[in-house]
Amino acid sequence: MRYLLASIALLLALLCASAQAQLSIEITGGGANQIPIGVLRFAGEEVLAQRISDIVEADLQRSGRFRMLYAGNVEPLPTEVAQVNFGDWKNRSADALVIGSVLRLADGRFETRFRLLDVPKQSQIGGVAFTLTAQQVRATAHRIADFVYEKLTGDRGVFSTRIAYVVKQGTRFELQIADADGVGAQTALASREPIMSPAWSPDGTRLAYVSFENKKPVVYVHSLVSGQRQAVANFKGSNSAPAWSADGSNPRRLTNSGSIDTEPFFAPDGQSIYFTSDRGGSPQIYRMGVSGGEVARVSFDGSYNVSPRISGDGKTLVYIARDGARFQLKSLDLASKQGQALTDGQHDESLSFAPNGKMILYATQTNNRGSLAAVSSVGRVKQRLSVQAGDVREPAWGPFFNN
Repeated sequence: MRYLLASIALLLALLCASAQAQLSIEITGGGANQIPIGVLRFAGEEVLAQRISDIVEADLQRSGRFRMLYAGNVEPLPTEVAQVNFGDWKNRSADALVIGSVLRLADGRFETRFRLLDVPKQSQIGGVAFTLTAQQVRATAHRIADFVYEKLTGDRGVFSTRIAYVVKQGTRFELQIADADGVGAQTALASREPIMSPAWSPDGTRLAYVSFENKKPVVYVHSLVSGQRQAVANFKGSNSAPAWSADGSNPRRLTNSGSIDTEPFFAPDGQSIYFTSDRGGSPQIYRMGVSGGEVARVSFDGSYNVSPRISGDGKTLVYIARDGARFQLKSLDLASKQGQALTDGQHDESLSFAPNGKMILYATQTNNRGSLAAVSSVGRVKQRLSVQAGDVREPAWGPFFNN
């Protein structure tokens, strides 16, 4: 009965939005070689509660890859290539332009069409039509922004993905899930005890995390569809830092030593695991095969390197390094062995790559209060993510999923 009541409470919590825990995102550093682009208001989008064009523009601007051009005072609003004054946009130094329309359908739904245009060539790069409900405005806008981002940068957009994080308000801990832009936060779990290390399943339908509700660290897997969960690691001692394997097989021991081996992370190829260990006398990053066996040290710069994460292409390692009293985010090119500091933080922790490998979400501290931040993989684009009246930590960026 206790488990049943807990499951019902979890399901109800998942369905209820937490208005106090909405993330706000501030751009603190822009990227180089930004693409100048204009996003025009979509003709007829005033029938929607929120403009699709506003969301698309905000997504693109937040990425740091685009320089947004003023697109107001254009009348009539073009919906076809032939209606665009390309000369005007060429004078504004635009490389690309987004135009579109929204139409209310007889069944109460809406149809939106958009076109991405190449201004110098005065031609269409691509376009898609979507049918949506009033509740799908933001999701549709994110998909349009993903389309534009991929066509113009060559990299897949991540505006349609989700993030998870933990908010502490007073003595209450909440595991929150929100869209990548911080909107639509929902509570997956609320507890009086700490919640740590959320990790998304490869298909984005479940979260693994560590909960201290039984006065010891236990790893749970939580279904975001049903709201139910189960303990998957409740062994004697500390159960911490869960990571998902590609096959989801049963737990088995891979290392056997008197050292602390923790923070595992599966390489994208599924053939090796990176982890933190003090087997050499100080915390460093190591790599071994998924079946265990020989262990190779990966980090050598400095005496304290932890929390390894690998980019989706398998080329870049990011981790937390201690430099004196500072804990900051660093990256290492695994081929060239060249490294660099990506932040100038004092208390960085809890790293998570965006699924396209272009941004890294992490936790830090500002005025003794936990907040989230994001930085591009080359250190140029920077964002600060905060929650009003809340201490926010333990971020995890969700995977791509089918729309």
